[in-house]
Amino acid sequence: MTTDLPPSTSDTPSSDEDTHDPLVSFRGVQKTYDGRALVVQNLDLEIERGEFLTLLGPSGSGKTTCLMMLAGFETPTGGEILLDGAPITRLPPHKRDIGMVFQNYALFPHMSVAENLAFPLKVRGMAPGDITAKVADALDMVELEDFAGRMPAQLSGGQQQRVAVARALVFEPKIVLMDEPLGALDRMLREQMQLEIKHLHETLGITIVYVTHDQSEALTMSNRIAVFNEGAIQQIAPPADLYEEPQNSFVASFIGESNRLPGEVRGIVKDKVTVSLDNSAGLVLAEPVAVHDTGERTLLSIRPERVHVLKDDEAAAFDNVFEGTVRELIYLGDHVRARLALGGSEDFIVKMPNASGATLPGRGDKVRVGWAAGDARALDYVELEADGPRAAA
Repeated sequence: MTTDLPPSTSDTPSSDEDTHDPLVSFRGVQKTYDGRALVVQNLDLEIERGEFLTLLGPSGSGKTTCLMMLAGFETPTGGEILLDGAPITRLPPHKRDIGMVFQNYALFPHMSVAENLAFPLKVRGMAPGDITAKVADALDMVELEDFAGRMPAQLSGGQQQRVAVARALVFEPKIVLMDEPLGALDRMLREQMQLEIKHLHETLGITIVYVTHDQSEALTMSNRIAVFNEGAIQQIAPPADLYEEPQNSFVASFIGESNRLPGEVRGIVKDKVTVSLDNSAGLVLAEPVAVHDTGERTLLSIRPERVHVLKDDEAAAFDNVFEGTVRELIYLGDHVRARLALGGSEDFIVKMPNASGATLPGRGDKVRVGWAAGDARALDYVELEADGPRAAA
């Protein structure tokens, strides 16, 4: 994909000192619609220049409200938002120098593709010759040079979304906000657009804030991810850190898949903790993340791909070895997903590679599995529900 549209020079730091100034700052931002329940709770967040930050969370977690407050379509109940060091909390949307991409594209149906792209330039008073050049560059950027004269209704969903992205970028805003922009596309097209948007970000060096509830989308595209729940950020980190080092039970269950085993801390020695599983199901050696004292309740988190089905001579290589019974096998092409009764759980998942010549167990078979202490994280205790963890009262 060619990209002739240059990044805004106004975003380029003029000194090493400026490099550390965030482009956006949320300072103690709150939002309530009824005067009682806070949809966003005392949000402190800094967005760096040139980064791709994704706000990720379930419906009602506050992520979209944060994006709308930054865009100017919602007003904070309390706190302050700064853009490039200047307060924008009371500034109307059209004066914020922010590009916006919506899930429904929001293209003008009575305007051609070129006219849609030219619109934000016209309202800013740009000269006609400059508008023509910038529209041409933007169309080239999203590989729609031959579609300038078409109407939105004559485009596919993916083409419409490309036009929406180009329109958000054409006036070189300080920041581009994207609110679930790929939600209306089918899976294959959505995955293609994820990579295209990611490559545009890398090439142009623009700052993007992206809202989604799709964890795989967030992991694929982002420099950092802020995981929201109940109006607060649970953890903010690069994708690999969120997956490998979740700091609480909500993040562990929301990012990727996790086996969750409740228990009680029996001992802590340096960087290891011994946990007694409920129902006398055994002892697990784990990494203490959100536990501090013996007697504490905890929820262990173990990624299914870190659990190994053992041969007879392999048990000594693992800190934790358990025997389980295969309840179900699901063939998924590159791997087989096994559901075991193990450690007091009837839904302990193991992902086994579908390697050539591999012998797989059958339903009802007894298997021994093992995992390293560092792959079991002792997190905050929550009561388990079928659809995920719920904080204990």
